[in-house]
Amino acid sequence: MEIKESELIRIAGVIPESVVDGPGLRGVVFFQGCPHHCAGCHNPETWKPEGGTLLSIDEVWSMLRYNQLLSGITLSGGEPLAQPAGALALAKKVKEAGGNLLLYTGYQWEKLTLFKSPEIKELLGLTTLLIDGPFKIEEKADHLLFRGSRNQRIIDVQSSLGRKNPVLWEKSED
Repeated sequence: MEIKESELIRIAGVIPESVVDGPGLRGVVFFQGCPHHCAGCHNPETWKPEGGTLLSIDEVWSMLRYNQLLSGITLSGGEPLAQPAGALALAKKVKEAGGNLLLYTGYQWEKLTLFKSPEIKELLGLTTLLIDGPFKIEEKADHLLFRGSRNQRIIDVQSSLGRKNPVLWEKSED
């Protein structure tokens, strides 16, 4: 059986279990390719779109070893929105498994909501939390939860959809 190009994504790597890439225990997929090229980037090896490994969605899902202990998955990079079909396919799998999705992007929420891509619109509809904005070395702060610089925001996507301004996520004290 032949795999269609729309069922392939280029990734830099997968971490099956992480506690630093979003709330709870999460699987993380690092997408390959990034147009932002932020100075001081934590993952500059992900910038080249032809780098990394080209895999099917099912292969990536298998690498995550998704299980009931995970809260969900985090899509990081690189820039996941550079491969919206692949990001959407993974989002659908995590929703089917009962998990939630956290998405890192170098784009700001206000710009994202203007994108015309149907895949990105559907992806946002499946996203729980989004960390937006490019990393800015001059705003670097090591104490920030799940972020590298003060300009980046943690957005409650479902509460923000259809609003002019994003609703920021506040960590609950469980």
